Amino acid sequence: MRRLMNDNGRTTMSRRTAIGGAAALAAAGFTAAPAYAGRGGGGHDKTVRLSVLGTTDLHGNVFNWDYFKNAEYDDAAHNDIGLAKISTLVTAFRERVATDRHAPRPLLVDAGDTIQGTPLAYYFAKIEPITGGHIHPMAAAMNKIGYDAAALGNHEFNYGLDILRRFQRQLRFPLLGANAQDWSTGLPVFPPYVLKRVHVPGRAPITVGILGLTNPGIAIWDKANVENKIKFGGIVELAKLWVPRVRKAGADIVIVSAHSGMDLSSSYGDALPVPENASVLMAETVPGIDAVLVGHAHQEIPERLVTNKVTGEQVVLTEPLKWGMRLSVIDLDLQQVRGCWKVVSRHSQVLNANTVAADPKVVDVLQADHDKVVGYVNSKIGTSKAAMSAATAPWEDTAALDFINFVQADAVSKALVGTPQAALPVLAIAAPFNRAAAIPAGDVSVRDVAGLYIFDNTLLAVTMTGVQIKAYLEFSAQYYKQVSGPGPFASADVTNAPTPTAPTGTPDYNYDVMGGLTKPLTYKIDIAKAAGSRILDLAYDGAPVTDDQQFVVAVNNYRQSGGGNFPHVSKAPVVYNRQVEIRQLMIDYVTATGEVDPASFHTVDWALVSNGAPIVINP
Repeated sequence: MRRLMNDNGRTTMSRRTAIGGAAALAAAGFTAAPAYAGRGGGGHDKTVRLSVLGTTDLHGNVFNWDYFKNAEYDDAAHNDIGLAKISTLVTAFRERVATDRHAPRPLLVDAGDTIQGTPLAYYFAKIEPITGGHIHPMAAAMNKIGYDAAALGNHEFNYGLDILRRFQRQLRFPLLGANAQDWSTGLPVFPPYVLKRVHVPGRAPITVGILGLTNPGIAIWDKANVENKIKFGGIVELAKLWVPRVRKAGADIVIVSAHSGMDLSSSYGDALPVPENASVLMAETVPGIDAVLVGHAHQEIPERLVTNKVTGEQVVLTEPLKWGMRLSVIDLDLQQVRGCWKVVSRHSQVLNANTVAADPKVVDVLQADHDKVVGYVNSKIGTSKAAMSAATAPWEDTAALDFINFVQADAVSKALVGTPQAALPVLAIAAPFNRAAAIPAGDVSVRDVAGLYIFDNTLLAVTMTGVQIKAYLEFSAQYYKQVSGPGPFASADVTNAPTPTAPTGTPDYNYDVMGGLTKPLTYKIDIAKAAGSRILDLAYDGAPVTDDQQFVVAVNNYRQSGGGNFPHVSKAPVVYNRQVEIRQLMIDYVTATGEVDPASFHTVDWALVSNGAPIVINP
């Protein structure tokens, strides 16, 4: 029977019988890769098929549950999420392979971003941290499923090295990161690779080298946690160093698990000398790689074949979306050539987790943790006099983002008392992280507040001048597509414009609005104009902002460290950094005051215009 979540987050049994084995794989979209055309009449005598299963960007998802909605997860595509469903697919695939007495057991690999992203992950990092002895839910689930290796993601570093090292020790498989290097010696501080000896019935074993590479952007995004401790080499550069070493160590084939997107781009611009997303470039330029499990970009790419420019050999790459929505299947056909195994054909595909039931073995292991977190996020901490929704925050001034900015600026202002910056006006920036977020009128819970701020960012403050503020807002306004006339426009025709560093569209989290604490910062964004010349009538307390005017700006650690490549902020003098999480500041504010009154902090201070005239945007 299929397990579902009831309104309290408890698992229940549905009336629909869960399917398993071959039927489950077929329902998930599995198609057997064609047999290698070079096989002889003996079939198995010539070729062996090794399958490698892969996940990535699980982000703390075990259950098909939206903690912020207190309901089963659902989206427009009706995806399901979580390791419990991935486990069902993995089990079905293993059972399928086991029916072939000539086939080796499949391997299971992950490409990073595992321990951050849901209240389940947050709770066991911050509320009841695993450093106190509790097994991390993701470690428990991945151990139960039986992973062979995982690469580090950039979000593994969000909670500091103590949490990461404890998580590493809890795993029954290696956590790999060849380009996470000691600050002084340059030596890897995590295992760079692992060799897996795969039994082949009646044949010599296959030695599989799994190399892990993480994202060099960690040096920017988690600077406070890694500076002077760990540095991060480039994906391509370290692959060139380590792939030959993996081969020399005895690997017949090499799989790279890379927390780096397919196509060349960097959200941090030229702040680092190496790119953020470089998996295809690596596959094309580093000889000796057979397959790449790709992570970081949250894309669904069933199969991409590229040709290595040095050897002329093909490399297969695949990326299984995010959160456990998909499972990648890489099929490598191998033959023995002069006594060594060699890949002669490769294919990949992704399976959809929304067709199968959650694995009860995983559910049972994590049910108590899940129940504890559901109770935590649904606990009442105060009330709100009016509802606040983030649904329209990407294109209009909302109380929801003003609330974030108020809490940030208020915390900074209080901390600056008695400092040289105490008399400066305080501003704050916030981005529309979650359009689905809303704080209701009436009772407010932890999950209501946390839904507005879904990242575990900490608060900093820097000083910036008026001309820098203008440049910052101009950069942010690249988020909008250029249109003319008053509309009405569909929101998709206006927002998420592609840019050189975001070729598939600027994400909502890279659009910042800015507001003042005690006095308003007001401006218009004219999206009939070209990017770079859109900010009009920038004023503070009704007076035009001057180029040399000094401000304190409350920002999150991601932005201050260079995330998004916004101008000036990463080099601006830091005047506040107490490593306090913004989400927790918001929760603490509601808890302490007992009541949120949007009228006390919300005013309409910015607006979109077209050639100076107001425009209308529909969701």
